[in-house]
Amino acid sequence: VKLVIERLRIIFMKKSLKTLLLTYALLASQMTYAADVESHISLKQPGNKAVTYTLTDHDGKLEASAPLPLTLTKTVSRHGEDEVIAVTIRANEKVYFNFGGAIPTGFNTNDCDFYLPGFWYHKNLRSPKEAPSFHTSKSWNVREDRLSSPLSGAFNLKSGQGMTILRQLDEPAEALTTAQEGEVIVSGKTSIGYVGFDNESGVAKLTFGFPYVETPKRYIRKLTLAPAIKAFMKLEKGESRTLTWIVRKEQAADFSEFLANTWTSTFDRMQPKPLRALYTADEMKSAMSNYFRRSYVSKYPLKFNSGMTLHIDHCTPVGEVQLGFVGRVLLNAFNQIEYGEKNGQSDLVRQGQAIFDSYLEHGFTQNGYLRDFVNFDREGLNAEEVHSIRQQSEAVYAILHYLKYEKSKGRKHKSWETKTRALLDNLIKLQKTDGHFARKFNDDGSDVDASGGSTPSATSTLVMGYRYFGNKNYLKSAKRTVDYVEKNIIAPADYFSSTLDANCEDKEAAIAAVTSTYYLAMVTKGKERQHYIDLCRKATYFALSWYYLWDVPFAEGQMLGDLGFRSRGWGNVSVENNHIDVFIFEFPHIMKWLGKQINEPRFGSMYDVIYSSLNQLLPTTNRMCGIGMEGFYPEVVQHTAWDYGRNGKGFYNDIFAPGWTVASLWELYSPTRTSDFLLKK
Repeated sequence: VKLVIERLRIIFMKKSLKTLLLTYALLASQMTYAADVESHISLKQPGNKAVTYTLTDHDGKLEASAPLPLTLTKTVSRHGEDEVIAVTIRANEKVYFNFGGAIPTGFNTNDCDFYLPGFWYHKNLRSPKEAPSFHTSKSWNVREDRLSSPLSGAFNLKSGQGMTILRQLDEPAEALTTAQEGEVIVSGKTSIGYVGFDNESGVAKLTFGFPYVETPKRYIRKLTLAPAIKAFMKLEKGESRTLTWIVRKEQAADFSEFLANTWTSTFDRMQPKPLRALYTADEMKSAMSNYFRRSYVSKYPLKFNSGMTLHIDHCTPVGEVQLGFVGRVLLNAFNQIEYGEKNGQSDLVRQGQAIFDSYLEHGFTQNGYLRDFVNFDREGLNAEEVHSIRQQSEAVYAILHYLKYEKSKGRKHKSWETKTRALLDNLIKLQKTDGHFARKFNDDGSDVDASGGSTPSATSTLVMGYRYFGNKNYLKSAKRTVDYVEKNIIAPADYFSSTLDANCEDKEAAIAAVTSTYYLAMVTKGKERQHYIDLCRKATYFALSWYYLWDVPFAEGQMLGDLGFRSRGWGNVSVENNHIDVFIFEFPHIMKWLGKQINEPRFGSMYDVIYSSLNQLLPTTNRMCGIGMEGFYPEVVQHTAWDYGRNGKGFYNDIFAPGWTVASLWELYSPTRTSDFLLKK
């Protein structure tokens, strides 16, 4: 208060009354709000139900209405625009504790959207009641390792005010528990707390505490909620623990700006550093080329690399093949042709060419689309044809790269060019009047899923078609897709349903929006180009929000921890699939390019983190990383209290799809592929 009065006195001497009033409002808004923190502590005796005590702040000492076997003190300090809350818990005798707090935002619940990075966007209403969402509850607490940053935020859509609380990390530690629900005592030291939000009073509060609590439900696997959990950690007599959270308030034009500002300030706070890369790009490609050899299937009309529903223990090929999405069969075929020729490995060239030849002969339907999925263990080529705009687009992307490469070697493929041009023409006919494509459709072109969330996956393919064939109709169609994306995805900050196995907010939708706007920026000029750059910037922050800025801890015996795995640079998957993976493809190169266009050095720094981190789980002869075959890069990396059906935190699901992981990393280690295609004749 004295500081505020002194600042006002100085300002009054120098400035007008109007300026004084504006400055007073600013200073008032910056005065402490940590005094409003509501806090409590729960103490547990083994074998007894825990008792919770409401705490009252008396000049920095937190006291309950009854004597406690511990001492709690709170300090509040400012660090620039942030307010730092530190709570120290000191045990006067052995105790098992759980500390919790809440900060009222002053925002009406009905006016708010919420943000838990990589887990919760807006109200999660695109997910059903079987996943965390407002359909199930308006208040949630989740353990920090579910989140790409240990942060909770609320944004008032009416006033443009936002508030966040970020945990300042301790030395990482994790301990196992013998139970997974109810009141549990962790078996040792943990550094994992919780954050969330509480809307029970109608006024939004940001919640936080330590150790972790998950309420009203835990999310344990896809579309599976389970009973709540509350963890307690032991403090011996004389032992203490200091917990720190950082609170930030700000004004933003919309949810997108709120999220972008939050990511920026969080990045600056956490300052993730690149890892020492275990392998070079050449070493990665050399090891992953073993996937091409060992996954190759030649006994069916379609030849392919078996890349989905494999077992992690032995990686034996199966009869299922998927064009794009988790299979990426044509992109892998092109990669092995290119790599094989460059490195004198003719077996890879023969296999890759055989895959393309088989798809030219057997891979097209009677209406000119490519077969999205075939299970030769069941129905073979006679399966009912349902297509997705994403898989058709991913296939054409691979084909055009193949055709341009082949042309550069003096080899032409007229049949492929004819069929690819016809496929692109077919896609244009499917485009709706508002510019979007149905997510899934029948072979006759009729809609199966009319949702437009996958629309940006078509943009890059159409731009590539324009560059390769010179057909301006493809460019016109691509621009119409981004008109739709701008209005229905980027403007409302609603990045959804790009992945094919869920209809929710997901990382892949944000990356698709980034990619679509980048491709158009690369083939346009002037104000139009700048507009696409601006859209790309907005979408990039959303994509980055899924990527970890910190290293989650693992307990001894959890394989990922024993391997020394670091989660920074890895991305959470979606609201409904709470694990991390290496889905990246072209995104890092776009992000690095964009950072230079808009003078945002953080993008380049994050590129370095991602690039150095995603190689960590490469299976090699002396370090197989829990996978049965060298080069078969793992997919479902379970980094938190979640499993996709098997094994749980620190391990993988027992079934995986290395087809897309290898393709994704191959793009990461081919940094000029896209720009060469778009810029070089």
